[in-house]
Amino acid sequence: MEVELTHNSGGPEEFPRDGLPEVAVLGRSNVGKSTFINTLVGRKRLARTSRRPGKTRRVHFYRLAGSAYLVDLPGFGYAAVARSERRSWQGLVESYLRGSRNSLRGALLMVDLRRGVESEEFELLDWLATEQIETRLLLTKADKLKPGQVARAIHQIQKQTGLPPESLVAVSGKTGKGMAAVGRWLREWTGLAIRRPDGSPLLD
Repeated sequence: MEVELTHNSGGPEEFPRDGLPEVAVLGRSNVGKSTFINTLVGRKRLARTSRRPGKTRRVHFYRLAGSAYLVDLPGFGYAAVARSERRSWQGLVESYLRGSRNSLRGALLMVDLRRGVESEEFELLDWLATEQIETRLLLTKADKLKPGQVARAIHQIQKQTGLPPESLVAVSGKTGKGMAAVGRWLREWTGLAIRRPDGSPLLD
């Protein structure tokens, strides 16, 4: 499947205008958004990864098979940058997510399974609901916990958020766990079937 970074946008004037369906990827800084994108599409270095939180400071549009976008938004919750810079990131994210973006079909909110849903994620979930943006939770770092711990953490997060069980999945950028479920969500939202580079379907 052809995948390419087509827009590296610093403001709304640089967002694509072709009307292709889009799915936003959101999450706390260093939650693993770039690793997730690379694993999902089977590319090692498409989205740049870094151990330094806050690396993504612009909106990155990755076009999939010429027919849909994954949209990597700047992370939040990183305290080691200037407050003014954090405000500018927030403004950039909100400029994308607010209701005028008709091509936006849904959002994937990434949460570290080990930390659970914290105040900023709860606020973002409420804000996305107000904007009527359908949101699913990707619970990352699943490979860092034992299976029983993963199951308990998922149950707790589902109970806290009130989201239906089918709207949460534990994922791992290291092992590929959960990617098939994400692929089904993307097909539901965009009509695009995500496949591995060799053309095979996504399987957990």
